[in-house]
Amino acid sequence: MRHIPNFITSLNLTCGFIAITFAANGDIQTASWLITAAMIFDFFDGFSARILKAYSPLGKELDSLADVISFGVAPAMVIYHLLSNSLAISNISINSLDLKTIVVLIVPAIMPVFAALRLAIFNLDETQATTFKGLPTPANALAVVTIVIANHYSSSVFFTDLTGSAPFLIILTLTLSLLMVSHIPLLSLKIKSFSLKGNEGRYLLLGLIILSVSVLGVAAFPLIIPLYIASSLFSLVV
Repeated sequence: MRHIPNFITSLNLTCGFIAITFAANGDIQTASWLITAAMIFDFFDGFSARILKAYSPLGKELDSLADVISFGVAPAMVIYHLLSNSLAISNISINSLDLKTIVVLIVPAIMPVFAALRLAIFNLDETQATTFKGLPTPANALAVVTIVIANHYSSSVFFTDLTGSAPFLIILTLTLSLLMVSHIPLLSLKIKSFSLKGNEGRYLLLGLIILSVSVLGVAAFPLIIPLYIASSLFSLVV
């Protein structure tokens, strides 16, 4: 029983790796769903560890290593594909490097580097049990994949314009990367009780997401992370 959480963490990592292979081959929709599956496994490995009381130093380190792959490298590969398309770069050769090619190589690489930094800081900081400092890596990945999913499943050309805009993709990558290593206090979604007191921000987030999706449908998905940040900041003042 004590190996169940680590097995679930391994499924997280497996989804992340397969997502990378799909993104590398241009199928960013499937890659996005695989990253989403990795998030589900990431939730359940911690949940199962709490239920089974199967905490271990190995599990903690394995979880971080899996998260770097699934929520750092995999979404960066999605950004790489989108950025390559937006700048009309189909082939990269060491013999034909120009400014656009360097941008396509360097900008996506920032995301997994900052994800690794964020996870290393998290592992050393024992004060992040009930709140986070900086954007969690799964939230970073969710910010990327929700745009891809909204573009694919909604009829709005707005998301097509966003995913085809190199400046937007660069700004998105840099913003998410900096948020991961920031000291902005953000909600942990681990709920110890269902009472309103102490969960104001969590219930506000849930209500705003339900309202947004009911009004906008799939097009509301990219609002999840901005709403998460807003609800976290709201919870600080109540």
